[in-house]
Amino acid sequence: MQIRLLLLYDILPGRDQDYFEFLVRELAPGLARLGIQPNENWYTQFGSDPQILLGGIAEDAATLQKALTSKDWDALKGRLSDYVTNIQERIVRMSPFFPLVK
Repeated sequence: MQIRLLLLYDILPGRDQDYFEFLVRELAPGLARLGIQPNENWYTQFGSDPQILLGGIAEDAATLQKALTSKDWDALKGRLSDYVTNIQERIVRMSPFFPLVK
């Protein structure tokens, strides 16, 4: 059963351009190398919810668990924190419905 990883966070003020370059050049490819295929990226324009919701899919729970406990994930998440704040991780079962995260 496929499992979805949801990352929620806010871009640090003044780091928008740097963040988007990091997303394309490092974060998305890094997730793919870990076995998590990025499949969605939502930007919240208004409101108090996290500014970014990034989703990725792993083939199964074991793959996701291995990825999230790896040194490569720690390094990637550390680099992400150079550009964002309030990082939250959510793990949910795949569903054809939009993931509501609260």
